Formats: sequence, C-alpha cells, structure tokens
Amino acid sequence: MRHFTVVNCEQRSDEWRQARAGRLTASRASDMLATIKSGEAAARRDYRMQLVAERLSGRPQDDDYVNAAMQRGIELEPMARSAFELLTGKVVRECGFLAHSSLMAGCSLDGYLGDFEELVSLKCPKTATHLGYWRAGIMPAAYVPQMLAECWITGARRYHFVSYDDRLPDGLQAFHTVRLVTDAEVEGFERSALAFLAEVDRECGELEAMVLADADKVVTA
Repeated sequence: MRHFTVVNCEQRSDEWRQARAGRLTASRASDMLATIKSGEAAARRDYRMQLVAERLSGRPQDDDYVNAAMQRGIELEPMARSAFELLTGKVVRECGFLAHSSLMAGCSLDGYLGDFEELVSLKCPKTATHLGYWRAGIMPAAYVPQMLAECWITGARRYHFVSYDDRLPDGLQAFHTVRLVTDAEVEGFERSALAFLAEVDRECGELEAMVLADADKVVTA
C-alpha cells in the first residue's frame, strides 16, 4: 500500500534537506536497525538524537560532507541509470522526496518504474567492491534496510539493484539483480520503524516538558 506524498525538489538541494529533517529516511534505515548484544547501538542512538535535534530546531543536522568517492558516485548516477535502461529496455522515472503521509518518515529514490510498482537502486562503488557484487551475484545485505524502507513507503515489492563502474570492460560495467520483497519483510521493518519513531516522539516530548518546567520555575521564583 502506498503511504506518501511527493515533495518536488532536486535531491541534495536545501529544499530536499529541509524536507528530510526530523524524518526517518531510507538512507539511514541501517542505523535505525543497528543492534548490539546489550543496550542500544551507538549508530541507532546517534541517529535518534539527530532526529530529535532536527525536530526541536526545525533545521537539518546531516553532515553534508562529500568525499571524492561519493562525488564520483553522484556524477556517475545518470550513466548507471542509462546502463540499466539499456540492459532491461525499461525507462526509469525520477522524483524528489517521498514523505510518508502520516508518519515522520520518507525516502529519496534513485528511480522507479511505472506507478512505483518497481524501484531502482543505483550504486557506483570502487572497482573491487563492484567486482565483489558480480562474484556474489545477489543484492548486498548492507542495502536491505534501505530497500525495505523504500518498499514500506511506496508499496513496491520488486526492487532492482544496479552497481555500475565505467572503468571496467563493457561486459562488467553494470551488475543488475532483482530482489522480490515479501509482505512479511516489510511488516517486520514497519514494526521496527514505528517503535523507533515512538522513541523519537517520546524524547522530544520529554525535552519540551523539561523546558516548560524550567519556565514555570522562573515565573514563580
């Protein structure tokens, strides 16, 4: 089932960053799902507090630093999209930010097919990593949380993973695999997301209550 409205903005623009502020996003889903043997994983705690800070301040807190490898990936994304279209004969559509219609969550897609029935994920990693994807022949486990978040938001159940490296011979430049997502997987992700968002809401409420309590003390002093 679809649960979003489209925010028409260019990805990585100021408007896009503002649209994401305070929301659980697909690109950070792995942090939300991070676990350790006991207690809360640092990645999960830090992301939870980042969302709290964004909601209370109304401003994005993401680090917008881009290193050379990341910049290369951004610049190669259109080529990766074209490579997928050549491989499959399918036309990829693009959009801005998809905001959940009732929850503080959302995602930014690399591309989609049809009316969001199928999603496309484009990665442009270093060559050794790309070749590792070829040898494994399956979608890397590291991107499963992002996939589940995007499928949760859009309702899609067919996910195309594409890795692209233009430094290799033609036959090895594009790795493409399709992952079919089950309702049970998405429902499991949804349970985790709802619990996490409830924690963010509670943290915001507690901090706001502390501010009100301090204000009352000043007034009555």
